[in-house]
Order: sequence, then structure tokens, then C-alpha cells
Amino acid sequence: MNSTPKKSKPLFWFYILLVYVFLQFSWWTYSMFQLNTENVRLKTEINLLKEESPEEIILRGNELNERLHKRWLMISSEGAVFVFLLLLGGYQIRKTLKKEAALAQQQKNFILSVTHELKSPIASTKLQLQTLQKHELDRTKQKEIIANAISDTERLNNLVENILVAAKIENSVFALNKEEYNISEYITEGMNQTINLFNYSQKVVLNIEPNIKMKIDRTSFPSIILNLFENAVKYSPATSTITISLKKQNDKIILSVADQGEGISNEEKESVFQKFYRVGNEEVRKTKGTGLGLFITKYLVEEHNGVIVVKDNAPKGSVFEVTFSRE
Repeated sequence: MNSTPKKSKPLFWFYILLVYVFLQFSWWTYSMFQLNTENVRLKTEINLLKEESPEEIILRGNELNERLHKRWLMISSEGAVFVFLLLLGGYQIRKTLKKEAALAQQQKNFILSVTHELKSPIASTKLQLQTLQKHELDRTKQKEIIANAISDTERLNNLVENILVAAKIENSVFALNKEEYNISEYITEGMNQTINLFNYSQKVVLNIEPNIKMKIDRTSFPSIILNLFENAVKYSPATSTITISLKKQNDKIILSVADQGEGISNEEKESVFQKFYRVGNEEVRKTKGTGLGLFITKYLVEEHNGVIVVKDNAPKGSVFEVTFSRE
């Protein structure tokens, strides 16, 4: 992912501010020197005025004091602007550096997560294949082991696909080819295959309104449903219910995935769509994931002329609701 320009930006502004501080300090030193010279000259002029009439002394003294006051005012104004810009620049640089530090930490967590996510299905698949190779098993047990191996392979494939898609998004090379499909049938068939293949511990309810048609990119659109569904599975307790709904509402198409998990706090409802972001409590951090799924989902939703939001489910859990505008 091309992040070099972003990383060099704070440093660039730091050097700009440093040059400005140096120039302003030089100008301020020069101005103070000039002011000191002006002071000496004014005192000399005031001493010379002693030979003139009192009225002339008062008049000339007022003129000299006014010139001195204007000079002080100019330098004070420049100093105030300098301090303001210095504080503003320092605040912006600190804010940017904190962002960079947070991103660096997220990237570090991402690398650790990806390493674990890659090793786990590979190790599991290897063990299952070795079991088949070394032991004479009955047909039922063979089918179970093969199904588990396929499940792990699919998990690995989804992870690699998410990483590739995220890289394409970052480099602005992700293109969609949209055609009109009956997404009611498309979602129903895809979800039934997924549910039968992986045998989830949660109860999955499909509430799909029939014959809803929409222009989609057939390659990327399934990632929207699958990422939202896998997110719900990941954060839902066993035997709870996950509901996938699709309906038309006026000129909109609304897709939603509701779970009965722990839910998401209001402070984190926007952050969950950021790249590498994972909800911060310890229970969630123990779950599998790389922090790319919802980032990719939001991008794909927007590319399909949609908007995604997170709502609270009743009595508990979260609802990810996607609203598509029909083209």
C-alpha cells in the first residue's frame, strides 16, 4: 500500500514551520534592534528640544511618542501573529504525528493478525491432510475432515482476497463492472451455500423480499454480504440469531445484517469502518480478524451508490444497515 507521501507530510510541515520560525526570529531581532536605535534617537531629539519653547517641546514630544508607540504596536502585533502561528503549527504537527503513531500501531497489529490468520488455516489444513494420509478412516470421518479442510482453505482465500482488494483500493486501481441482477435470488443462493458449507453455531434467518433487481458488480458485491455476515458471526454468541434482510423502501433498497452480540458503542460506530481498526475491548480483540473487512465493505457499498451505518439492535447487538440508491 502506497503510504509514503502520507508519512512524509508531517515532516514537510515541520520543516516549513522551522524555516518560518527562523525567518520570523531574524525579523524580530532586526525589529528590536531598530526599535532600540529609534529609542536612542528619540531621547537625543528630546534632549535637543530643551532649547525650544515649551509648546514646541510638547508638540514634538507627542509626535515622537506617537511614532514610538506605533513602532511598539507593530512589533507586538507581529509577535502575537508569530506566537499564534507557532502554536497552531505545533498543534497541527502534534495532531498529525499522533495520527501517524496510531496508524503505525494499527499496521503493527494488522501484521500480527495477518500472520496468525495465515498460519492458523495452513496449520489446520496440513494436520487434516496428514490425518487422511496416515490413518484409515471411515467415509463419514473422511467427509468431515475434508469439509474442515475446505472451510480452512476458504477462510485463507477470503483473507488473501481482502488484502488484495484493500491494496487495489489504496492504489485506486479497483474497477467495477456493474450489470443488473436479481439480487434477491443472488443473496439467497449465496447465503444458503455458505450456511450449508460452514455449519455455523448461530441460527441464521434470511428475510429476503423477492424479485429485487439492482445493478451490481458480480465479482465484488458478495464481499459486502459475506463481510457483514462473518463480522456478525465473529461477535455473536453460539445459538444466538443472525438476521439478514433485504427489502425495497420507496426508491431505495435496504440490506441489513443484525446480530445479538455485545454491540458497538456510539463512539466507535464510525471508527469501525477505518482501515485496520478493531473495536478496543479485550473480548473483541481475542476474536479473529485483520480490521480490513468493514473498510472494504464501506468502499464497495459507496461504489454501488450506497451508504452504510451501524445501529443498535434490540435488546442487544448491532445492525449494519446498507441503503442503496437505485440507478
